[in-house]
Amino acid sequence: MANQPNAVQDQVNLIGEGTVFEGTVRAESDIRASGRIIGTLDVEGKVMIAEGGSVEGEILATDADIAGEVQGEIHIDERLVLKSTAQVDGVIETDRLVVEEGAQFTGECEMGTPISTNGTPSDEENARTRESASGRNDEEDSADQPVGVSSVDDSA
Repeated sequence: MANQPNAVQDQVNLIGEGTVFEGTVRAESDIRASGRIIGTLDVEGKVMIAEGGSVEGEILATDADIAGEVQGEIHIDERLVLKSTAQVDGVIETDRLVVEEGAQFTGECEMGTPISTNGTPSDEENARTRESASGRNDEEDSADQPVGVSSVDDSA
């Protein structure tokens, strides 16, 4: 009985090929899906979607490896890997993203940097963006002239 918490951590829940699951799956350990899931996967561990597997809905997990198809939202706390056979259509939110050559992704992706509380970038983030775009942080010059417009001297 003393090893029971470790047994849950080492456990992998399987949704086999040919299985269709509709609803919400909550697990304290990893899940590997070779079948079809319609609904929500809420996992305190790793989600693995096999090459023949698919998810239509939402994935919430610590880590994920996707080799199959996902349509919906993917929220991963740490690391998301899109394998070469992955086909993802939707929204990805993760700390780190690894995309293998051949993987297909259509949608939006937000990674690494948390959004400020009011949903807009902070003044410091805006300054870093301006600096990286222009190679400097000179707000006076950028305010004098719109980006992409240059002045031409016709008097010569």
